[in-house]
Amino acid sequence: MKTGITFIIYFFSLLFIFTGCSDKFTPQLLEIPFDSTAVAPPDYSMNENWASLPAQKDNADNVPSCCGFADEQDTSSIDVFFIHPTTYLSTTNESTQWNASVHDQKINDRTDATTILYQASVFNGAGKIYAPRYRQAHLSAFFTSLEKDAHQALDLAYNDVKKSFEYYLTYYNHGRPVIIASHSQGTKHAIRLLKDFFEGKPLMKQLVAAYLIGMPVRDTMFTILKPCRSEGETGCYVSWRTYARNFFPPGYVKPAVEAVCTNPLTWTTDSSYASCELNKGGILKNFNRPQKFQPHDSRVVGCTGA
Repeated sequence: MKTGITFIIYFFSLLFIFTGCSDKFTPQLLEIPFDSTAVAPPDYSMNENWASLPAQKDNADNVPSCCGFADEQDTSSIDVFFIHPTTYLSTTNESTQWNASVHDQKINDRTDATTILYQASVFNGAGKIYAPRYRQAHLSAFFTSLEKDAHQALDLAYNDVKKSFEYYLTYYNHGRPVIIASHSQGTKHAIRLLKDFFEGKPLMKQLVAAYLIGMPVRDTMFTILKPCRSEGETGCYVSWRTYARNFFPPGYVKPAVEAVCTNPLTWTTDSSYASCELNKGGILKNFNRPQKFQPHDSRVVGCTGA
C-alpha cells in the first residue's frame, strides 16, 4: 500500500488540474450584506453532510480504470481529512447568500463530480478519506471590495470545517496518523485548522503531512510547521500555485514575501525547473484516460514563489 509522503508521486501527477478557473472567468459578485443566520449549520453526525466517508460509497472511492491503481481505504492505517475548494460559483434557488447551503444539491453535485472525484480520490491508495460539506463562501469573497462581508463569510465557512474536524477527532480518528489535504478556499481553512489543532499541540505527533495547494502559503504563516524538504519527511507541509512558465495574470503584483513552493517533481523548494522527462502525465477531464506528457512537451514544472 502506498502510504505517507511517498504517495505524493501519484498525488502530484493528478491533483488540481480539473477544477481550476481560467483567467477569463468572471465571477458573479455578491452585493448583499452578510447574514450569519441565513443558512443553517450542518450536523456532522449525519452522513449526508460529508462528501466522503470511508464507510459510504462516494466519488473519492474511484480510481482510473487503467494503470493498476486500487482503492485501499479498507486496509489503510492512515486518515485523510480533505477540505474541498470553492464550488459555490453562482447563486442558486437554495443558496442566495454569502455562504452556500450544505443541502444545495446542485452545488453538492458539482463538488462531488469535480473536486471529490479528481482531487480527494487521489488519496484512496494512502488513507481513509473524510471530506466534510461546509457552508463554503461564495467565490466572489476572493474578488469583492466588500472585504468585511467576505471575511465574515470565510469565518463562517471555517467554523463548519473546525466543527467537522472536531467531530472527526471524537468519532473517527481513534489516534490514527492523519493527512490534511486542501485546495484553494479549502487551503485557507486548512491553514487555520493546522494552527488551531496541530502547531504546538499533541496532535502534531499524528500529522503525516499537510498538502496546502492553490493558495499562497508564506513561510511566516507557521511558527513550528515547516515545508517538506524530501519525499520521506513527515510532520511538514507542501504547497504551490501554478502559472504557465513566464506567465503572470494581468494586474499581478509580486508579493513582498514569496510563497512557499515545493516542486512536485523534484521535491526542491528553489526556482529550478524540472525536466519534462520527470513528468509522467496526469488525469485531465477524462478520468479513465491518463494523458502522458512527451519529452518534447513544453509543460515543465518549476517554482516562482508567486
